[in-house]
Amino acid sequence: MVMNINNLKIFIQVADRMSITEAANDLYISQPAVSKAIRNIEGHLNIKLFHRDKKTGLVLTEVGNEILLLARQMIGIENKIQQISFRENNLLGGNVRIGSFPSASTIIMSKAIALFKKTFPLVSVELIEGSSNQVKKWVEDRVVDFGIVISPFKGYDFKLLIRDKMVGIVTEDRKKLKAIDLKTQQNNLIFCKGGYETAISQTLKDYKIDFSESFTVQNAETVISMVQNHIGIGVISEFVLSSLTHNLEICEIDPLIEMQIGLIAHSFDDLSPVATEFVNVITKS
Repeated sequence: MVMNINNLKIFIQVADRMSITEAANDLYISQPAVSKAIRNIEGHLNIKLFHRDKKTGLVLTEVGNEILLLARQMIGIENKIQQISFRENNLLGGNVRIGSFPSASTIIMSKAIALFKKTFPLVSVELIEGSSNQVKKWVEDRVVDFGIVISPFKGYDFKLLIRDKMVGIVTEDRKKLKAIDLKTQQNNLIFCKGGYETAISQTLKDYKIDFSESFTVQNAETVISMVQNHIGIGVISEFVLSSLTHNLEICEIDPLIEMQIGLIAHSFDDLSPVATEFVNVITKS
């Protein structure tokens, strides 16, 4: 039984978008062509890949989810074959998909992509952004070749990049504060998640600290602006803060919230040649 690789690529795009229309737009083909590809797979395998509901639209069937995982692996193998042939001809081509949380994209990936493209201009790089937990799920489902995430890394092959911690930021008139006590100041805090939710929530849970009445935002610039306008005390990643311009005082927080930033994959030994080279660029830079 021979599978049509192009049909599988269309199926993956539909599953990613959960929309025939959006998949067709992304692939620059007609909607009937997309529908035909899905019907061909379903007819070939005698299965249903999607439930079609008037209210919710497309929903993957149980077997559709299984086929999707295998389809991603097949496309990955095809990509590896192409890359090996490129390498044999002293070239490096193909594509690599990387998942990253936004702060890492700005601080790490922008530089890494620039360095990588100078050496390997024939490679197509696709960067997909989401929360750290979303990136972990994308790695698990093989949506991306590898990802940059915040600890914990349990269940994945990982390479440590940076040790990070949360710090407090205050205006100059409050610089006498040597450390921010999260228990006593919890109603006066402007808290920046930025992908650090798991590490933060675990520490707060361990120390029985409730932040329900605090400001919680996703954007680091928002935290800085709020602190500068004397709304409260900022709590933000030291790694993220290092890339921003500000005139605020930095102080420690108590209890200490520490985490790590690293690369994760199913197995770094099994990555494609392109993905392996990209990992090398990131770890060296």
